Amino acid sequence: MTTQQLRTERSGPQTVSVVTDLPFKPQLVKAVFRAVTSLHVSRPAPWAAASVTRTVLTQIVDGAGSAAAEEARTRLIPKDLISAIDRNVEVEVGSAWYLHSPTFHGLMGEVRNADGALVSLRERRGARTPSGVAGAHRFEAGVRRLLGSRRVRAVPAMVRDLDGIASVFLTALARDAAKVVREGGVKRFGAVSPVVPGEPAPAPLLKDPLLALSTRREDGRTVGADDVLAAVTMQLFGDLRGLALSDLGRKGDRSAC
Repeated sequence: MTTQQLRTERSGPQTVSVVTDLPFKPQLVKAVFRAVTSLHVSRPAPWAAASVTRTVLTQIVDGAGSAAAEEARTRLIPKDLISAIDRNVEVEVGSAWYLHSPTFHGLMGEVRNADGALVSLRERRGARTPSGVAGAHRFEAGVRRLLGSRRVRAVPAMVRDLDGIASVFLTALARDAAKVVREGGVKRFGAVSPVVPGEPAPAPLLKDPLLALSTRREDGRTVGADDVLAAVTMQLFGDLRGLALSDLGRKGDRSAC
């Protein structure tokens, strides 16, 4: 078993630990932060973002691998990506990439303006290319390392899609982490629960420790690992959100060994 090195950041009541054997290099992840914010970025923040991205991409790859196995294929193709998203809506992340990938063009459907005229794909993309899309392909090596760790292969088009999704997801994560810093915490926590008239409201199904981050106590000039974790609650939901956070928690448990 390989030894995993850990870096630890202590921020207020919480401690975040992340491993250094990530497929997505934190130096590249930090460049994403610098592209979307002028705030200072602490050293552990990119490690946390890279870890979360690994968890998300792993779930997508595993879902695509299951779809390929059903057809007795050993190499992933773009339609396996579609199958993975269809089977688990929680992995539908990095949606800004979809307008720029041939894999998703046939699924986007027609869009018409108020006059009934068909809106072209170029118009739907907009005049400005999103920064995550413009920075795609920087994570191709990381995607290939991740595929290797899952013992699967993929055609170039599939690698390109995974690369683009990773880039766009990381960009959104970095942008939300910076927003948490600027706003002094997460301002949009909320939940919807079914209630039967005349009966007491059910207890929350999930006690999220990151709700404590709704009020931020650190300085307003630095993006920390806790801010990335708060951004996770804005970008992900359901079991995938819990898995991404618990993966980081398990790395923290190992740091005490």
